[in-house]
Amino acid sequence: MTLSDEDKITIEKFALQNAVKYGKTPQLGAVMGRVMGACPHLRPLAKDVGPMIQHILDEVSKESPEEWQSRLETIAPELIEELNTKKEPDKGLKPLDVEEGEAVVMRFAPNPNGPPTLGSTRGIVVNSEYVKKYGGKFIIRFDDTDPQTKRPMMEAYDWYIEDCTWLDAKPDQVVIASDRMEVYYDYARKLIEMGHAYVCFCDGGDFKKFKDAKEPCPHRNQSPEVNLEHWDKMLAGEYEEKAAVVRIKTDITHKDPALRDFGAFRIVKTAHPRPEIGDKYVVWPLLDFEGAIEDHKLGMTHIIRGKDLMDSEKRQGYIYNYLGWEYPKTTHWGRIKMHEFGKFSTSGLRKAIEDGEYSGWDDPHLPTLRALRRRGIRPEAIRKFMIDMGVGETDVSISMDTLYAENRKIIDPIANRYFFVWDPVDLELEDGACCTVNPSLHPTENRGVRCIDVGSRLKVCSSDVESVKVGDMLRLKDLYNIEVTSVDPLMCKCLGDSMEDAKAKKMKIIHWVPDDGINVKVLAPHGEFTGIGEKQIVDELDNVVQFERFGFCRIDSVSDEDDVVAYFTHK
Repeated sequence: MTLSDEDKITIEKFALQNAVKYGKTPQLGAVMGRVMGACPHLRPLAKDVGPMIQHILDEVSKESPEEWQSRLETIAPELIEELNTKKEPDKGLKPLDVEEGEAVVMRFAPNPNGPPTLGSTRGIVVNSEYVKKYGGKFIIRFDDTDPQTKRPMMEAYDWYIEDCTWLDAKPDQVVIASDRMEVYYDYARKLIEMGHAYVCFCDGGDFKKFKDAKEPCPHRNQSPEVNLEHWDKMLAGEYEEKAAVVRIKTDITHKDPALRDFGAFRIVKTAHPRPEIGDKYVVWPLLDFEGAIEDHKLGMTHIIRGKDLMDSEKRQGYIYNYLGWEYPKTTHWGRIKMHEFGKFSTSGLRKAIEDGEYSGWDDPHLPTLRALRRRGIRPEAIRKFMIDMGVGETDVSISMDTLYAENRKIIDPIANRYFFVWDPVDLELEDGACCTVNPSLHPTENRGVRCIDVGSRLKVCSSDVESVKVGDMLRLKDLYNIEVTSVDPLMCKCLGDSMEDAKAKKMKIIHWVPDDGINVKVLAPHGEFTGIGEKQIVDELDNVVQFERFGFCRIDSVSDEDDVVAYFTHK
């Protein structure tokens, strides 16, 4: 087919607009989409139009950015105007309600029963970003006062600090709740003395009956002196687990049952995993009480919490009112759902790891920061991803592709390119066209070349040649054209290195690796891939590279035998 002059101008103007916008030669797909949208008559001919668009892009690539700008101003000045006026949708963080001269203090308060996941990362990034914006103080507070049900994991304390630092969210202060038990005991005693708290001996079922009936339990009206006596016995370990609970008095007739006389302390005789704590305490605060005290003691000015925790704020409000404190300014946000991971819990992941379902907390299947870091996701991409999401009460359902797109912008210009052949088969060249080729390390950045010695035998992907037949012609990328002369075994003859011939004859382009390449294993969320790669990959330890036609990968390890293990980053 032949394009009309008008079609050629349309292609050129969209190619130039893309080049001017991003400062580099456009990708075929980006321009193809704009062209097909503007030229519906070309859609049925997309297969034929693609090479023609690529030819125009090749011509554009020969020009400088100044020439792109000048030519676009000549043929489509309206697209220049579009670039100048088009606004990005509102993203990012809205201003906090901050009074003049107010010193902003914000916190992230994880339970350290596992490392940070993508879900908890939002709290780390957003709170730290607000503090940076207002020149305030960012606190990490470990809410580790449940040594039984959500038992802390010793390694997780350090992992949180490491991951926060990696995310450029290093805390100004680190607080561990289990170190501050005496503070919580002091306030419990004070509330009991004031008559705002009592020791309840009802079992759970009986108390629920009283609560549902909006009636006080038999212990609610005990005198402060009696309650203090029971409190001291609790601390001394004289009561068994579940025998006694300290409750905060509220409105027992409140319309919301969750706000009626809520629990503040319970007896847990399981030793805490921190050796300096161990079995030192048997009475542990529940999260609403511990968090209420700490937010005041640490001078919190602003809190961002999930909208599902609104009841916590209302319960804590009673404590603040009794003690004459002012509650911090609070913002709520909705849940995040990542399409690729669905619902998950840290405790569930921990059990799956213990059962051998995953190799560890950095397994590429997991949504932990440790796993994402090992895969080659950059902290700058994660920060931007979380900040752009903003703070709102609407639940957010989002794909990892959004994060991958941010990461791709960062790693694409710096990742060297290499061939990796997975599920390889042998390809023998009849005429033994031995040579040395030097493909570029990067298609647009001037960073040098690779040196590949080509012999008479190569490795290619089985999927690339599974349906070839004698007489078929293929293009070995960055090498030469070949014609299939035998299928079993696979043998070919060299046809020369003309790229024009390859385009004219519409040859399929495949990649390859010399027969003496290195062993490569790629661990990915969608499977494990083994194959052969270029020898120079061993020099890329801990770097992210792009395996052409496969995806970006981080080189995780290189053995003494030069065997490589890589973690898949994304396409």
